Amino acid sequence: MSIFAQRMRELRHEKGRTQTQMAELIGIKLRAYQNYESGTSYPEIPNLMKLADYFDVTTDYLLGRSEERK
Repeated sequence: MSIFAQRMRELRHEKGRTQTQMAELIGIKLRAYQNYESGTSYPEIPNLMKLADYFDVTTDYLLGRSEERK
């Protein structure tokens, strides 16, 4: 599993959200969100930014380029 997928799952659990809720939040289909958490696909930049804003982390943190959330 990719670092991105691991971090997405961890952050979602910290917020107490379901995959369905997350998909609705950023306006994508459930399967697309599930693919993020399984590591089979990555979000396009606008959705990556929405996720980083929602989780209050940097995009670098989500992508595994930094260990610091902020």
